[in-house]
Amino acid sequence: MIRDASLRTRLFDWTLVIVLLLIAFLCLLPIWYTLAVSLSEKSAASAGQVWLWPVGFNFNSYEQIMNDGRFFHSFWISIQRVAIGAAITILVTTLMAYPLSRNARDFRLRNVFMWILVFTLLFNGGLIPWYMTVKALGLYNTIWGLVLGGGVPVFNVILIVNYFRNLPKELDEAALVDGAGPWKMLFSIYVPLAVPVLATVTLFTIVYHWNEFFHGLVLTSGQDNYPLQTFIQQLVVVVDASNMTEDQYKRLNELSNQTLNAAKIFIAMIPVLLVYPFLQRFFIHGITLGSVKE
Repeated sequence: MIRDASLRTRLFDWTLVIVLLLIAFLCLLPIWYTLAVSLSEKSAASAGQVWLWPVGFNFNSYEQIMNDGRFFHSFWISIQRVAIGAAITILVTTLMAYPLSRNARDFRLRNVFMWILVFTLLFNGGLIPWYMTVKALGLYNTIWGLVLGGGVPVFNVILIVNYFRNLPKELDEAALVDGAGPWKMLFSIYVPLAVPVLATVTLFTIVYHWNEFFHGLVLTSGQDNYPLQTFIQQLVVVVDASNMTEDQYKRLNELSNQTLNAAKIFIAMIPVLLVYPFLQRFFIHGITLGSVKE
């Protein structure tokens, strides 16, 4: 391949690199700023003196978090929610997507169910009927309410349906000749070939369950059952001064809501930042093939 090394081409390449670096900087800036505030002293954070570097570097906020049992309890609830929610969503969406990816000859009601899904994507019954249904099913104030309240994202189902429909039809014919039934075809052929789109949907699900706070606010009765993002959204420093020692008074004086909240927010970002690099390589491939329609 002959590469054009003209001045115009090199200028365009350098411009593209600079623009991409600028976009990357703008994406990383909020994370870095949150870290800088969490590592700064109370007076500097309250006065707005923190920018790119911590002012009065210290770990007081993180030491306070280590002693906050409510924070780690909500952290554990979010981990359970992500683990159970991701497993249920992947299982249910895959089982829904496979029959809907068949043509009308193989599944006569395929178009009917597809229109029902599209209708629910565009319209919903509203917040109050949804809340009443969850409560009537006995899911209020349980981890299952947080998991099942949004357990079947229709967009993810359509994404997997389109991915399955773009796989070669000859696979079905070869499997039928070998005597494979629908379950065998799904779990032995379609699921292994659908790893990119399933990884993409898994990433969507993990990010959704980890960052979603509203369900925790309306489906739980108090902070003892809050998931992490709901706990952070309701951040209030509750201080019991009656049992505090002189050293604890001194430490509290070095903290502010701003530095403490920044530390909690930064810790909450870490799990998603750790998971994303492992799933990112499937992301573009899964989205691209899943979005193509016949």
